[in-house]
Order: sequence, then C-alpha cells, then structure tokens
Amino acid sequence: MPDHPVQTSRPESTPPSSQSPARKPQAFCCKSIDKLISDSERPEHALKKTLGPVSLTALGIGAVIGSGIFTVIGTAISGEKFDTSSIFNTPLLDYIIHHTALVGRPGAGPALALSLVLVAIVCAFTGLCYAELASMIPIAGSAYTYTYATMGELIAWIIGWDLILEYAFSNMAVSVGFASHMVDLLDWFGIHPSLRWISPAYLPSGLQDLSGNTLYNPGWHFGFNLPAFLIVMLLTVVLVRGIRESAETNNVMVLLKIAAILIFVAAGAHFVKPGNWHPFYPNGWSGVLTGGSIIFFTYIGFDSVSTAAEECKHPQRDVPIGILATLIVCTVLYIGVAVVLTGITKWNIMIDDAAPVVNSLKRLYIANPSPTLHWVRLAVLIGAILGMISSILVFQIGQARVWFSMSRDRLLPSVFSHVHPRFRTPAVATWVAGFVVGLPAGLLDIGTFSDLSNIGTLFAFVLVSAGVLVLRYKDPHRRRGFRCPGGPVFPVLSILFCALLMAGLPIMTWLRFFIWLAIGLVIYFTYSRHRSEFARPR
Repeated sequence: MPDHPVQTSRPESTPPSSQSPARKPQAFCCKSIDKLISDSERPEHALKKTLGPVSLTALGIGAVIGSGIFTVIGTAISGEKFDTSSIFNTPLLDYIIHHTALVGRPGAGPALALSLVLVAIVCAFTGLCYAELASMIPIAGSAYTYTYATMGELIAWIIGWDLILEYAFSNMAVSVGFASHMVDLLDWFGIHPSLRWISPAYLPSGLQDLSGNTLYNPGWHFGFNLPAFLIVMLLTVVLVRGIRESAETNNVMVLLKIAAILIFVAAGAHFVKPGNWHPFYPNGWSGVLTGGSIIFFTYIGFDSVSTAAEECKHPQRDVPIGILATLIVCTVLYIGVAVVLTGITKWNIMIDDAAPVVNSLKRLYIANPSPTLHWVRLAVLIGAILGMISSILVFQIGQARVWFSMSRDRLLPSVFSHVHPRFRTPAVATWVAGFVVGLPAGLLDIGTFSDLSNIGTLFAFVLVSAGVLVLRYKDPHRRRGFRCPGGPVFPVLSILFCALLMAGLPIMTWLRFFIWLAIGLVIYFTYSRHRSEFARPR
C-alpha cells in the first residue's frame, strides 16, 4: 500500500511536539479525510441527515434559476456602460489583447445563448470534479473542505475566505434583484412606495424609469433598499429552524418558478421579432466571453449542492446526481429564456436593468395591450420573486455552512460552529451570515455584487479541479463513490476554461478580489494559524 500523505492529523494521545507538522510547514499540512469525517460525526457538531437526490437537485436548481435568469441576464446581454473610459472597468483579456481602455464591458447580445453553452461546458467539467470530491468527502464546507484535505491549511483558508465572498456577494446581488421585482409587483397592483426605501443608497449609473426619465443622479443618496434587507432576514429565521423544512419550502418554490419560466417562453415566443437577433454577435467573441463571465456566478448552485453533503442520507450516490441534474435542467431553461428575451427586446436596451424579464413583458404590454400579457406578467413576476427567494435560501445555506466548517476546524471563532440544541442547525453562523448579506444589500447596487461573486466562484472552481488531480496522486486507492471520467483531462480543461472566463472580468474586480484575499491572509497569520489544530505550542 502506498503512503497517504494527506492524513497528517495526530491521535488524541500524541503530544504536540511529535505531530506531523513538525516535519512540514503548518501552512501545507493537510487534514486527514478520515479525521474530517470523524469530526463531523461528533455529537456536538453533528448535522441532521435528511436530504435525498430530489431535494439536492431542487436545492441546486433553486440557486441557479433565479439568481441570474431574472436579474443579471440583462447585463450579460447588453453589457455595461460608464461615463468615461477606464482601464479599471475594462475586461482583463480585452486590455491584454488591445491595450486600450473601454467605456464599459461589451454585452453578448443574442449570442448569449452561445455564452450559456460555453458556461455549461465549463460547469460540466467542474461539476464532475465536484461530484468526485463530494462522494469521497461528504462534509459541509464544499471547496474549503476539499482543499483542506488536498492542498493544506493555507490554501484551505484562502478558499474558505473566497467562498465567504462568493456566497455573500451572490446573495447581495440576488437580494437587490428581488427588491426590483417586488417594486414591479407593487406597480402591477398600482402601489408606488417612496423611492427612498426601495432603491440602494449607492447608484453608480443613477436610476431611470422605463421612459428614460432620471429619478436619481449617479452616486450616493439618502435611502435604503428595505425589501432586499427584509427578505434576507426572514429567510435567516427559516434556516435557523431547520434545513429539512427549508428544503421542502424550496422544492415548492422551484416548481412554481420553473412553471413561470415556461409561461414566459411560451407567451413571449408569439411576439418574437427575428430582426432583433441581428446582429447575432454585436460585440464579437469578446462579447460572448464577457456575457458568460457576467452570468457565471448563477451556476454556483451546484456548489451549494456539495455544501449540503453532510446533511445527505446517501451522499456518495445523491451528491453526483444532484450536481449533474442541476446543470442539465438549468442550462436548457437559461438558453430558452435568452433566445426569447433577445427576440422580443432589442439587445442593447437592458443596461443596468435588475429585472429584465418582467420589464420586457411590461414594454410588450404597453406596445400590445392585452389581458393575456397582463396576467402573464403577473405570473412571471410571482415566479421570479419565488425564484430569487429560493436562490437566497440556498446561498445562505451554503454560506453559513462554510462559516460552520471553518469554525469547527478552529480557523474561525468557535461560536460559529455552535449547533442549535433543538433544530440541529448552525444557528449562530446563520444569523451572522444573514446580517453580513442583508445590510450591504440595502446600500449597494447589483453590478458590483455580481462581479465579485463571479471571480470568487471561478477561483473556487479552479482549486476544486486542482484538488481532484492532487488527491488522485496522494490517495489513489481511497474509495470513490463517483469518479470523474477521462483521467486528468476534465480537471485540466475545467481549470483552463475557468481561467479564461476570469479573464473576461474587469480589472477593478481583480483588484478588489486581491484586496479581499489580502485581508483574509492578515486574519490567517495573526489569528487563525495560532488556533489551528496544526499550530505548534508557543
């Protein structure tokens, strides 16, 4: 039998001076998979195992369908525009190739359907890598836990810190989109609340109505996006009470929002104007790549499936099924919406629109008044709202469990790994995650949130794919309930494609990401490494 260097934890009776980290720098110490599993089974940290493949698939679809299909899909189609050209707002790959600053990011236009195919291929490669690791390490924490078992403590900390960014900013973006749809719903009923309490305090492009009239100038104003804050806090209460109840609620919402999407596609298909699909590539392949980069964060949903692996009845079988089923269903639905949306609305008029699907129906109704369109708009609005509620629900599940896992490994304060005595959920981590998301969601806009979530998601996918390669070398004989096919080919392709999509993000997003990682490294070297189980006694 070969050695298993991944297993570096010491028995409880071993004195600190003889532990394996003495032979290896602490930052590169990996946690034994066996110890990860045994720690998760300790009564004070054990989570309730209630989820099956259907609930897992619904969790994944709940995150993917709603976070992007109703919100950032308009930005992916139309791109972003700024007042002046700037290197910082230019996609990294564009600047490397052309050495020129742009006034924004090019949209994919009708070619977003191709962007979604590209994203689906990347996610398929990465999803197979996730499925292999999740079948081996059925522990809460997702990419963080996998990295701790394969690449060591420092890289695990970096990816855990990255996942906090990824989940938090994903939910902030979806919460802002939810608020926009709630405003549309109130408008359908003829209710018009004060703009001060239904729009973010910071609006980098200002705020206009559907006729182009300026409601707020660009910059800060006195206000707070109350619907965005309230929905996060209400769902936090639901999550504290239990994941089974949360999953059952999510299953119902998933069915309703899929129905709403099908209604939109069926109704919108009657009003498609083929001329709107020309030009198909208004910004060339640069727009296709950028469109995929903008909308990519929505596919974090299958990562959410793996974060719930510890609460599965049969994780080795159910997690791969949940991940792959999520990818197939969501890709088909996304392409359908993209084709119809660009067929009924000119591709370049959805800039900064946080509710492009329902607003396109509203424009369609204004141009073609009919009771059918009026009620279709209401059905899609309700489906979109439920879709975003389920997205927030799933992302909060993922975020709280990353905090929980890092705390259980003593890299964050122990209070975050406290389990509620009655509901058996990570209650403290869930409440903290709720406020971390809810307060910024009331203040900032959707574009900043989605970009930071995108780069965090892609970075996590790169490390997970690399983890498959590392673990195959370090622990080749460990039982795998699922093995990614093609040998090393799929993990390598996943890494390359994710890096390509990261290059489609603005330089400013890269800078903010590096600042976030730098803050995380300061916390690790000043606090976490001294509390880790691998820390040497002073």
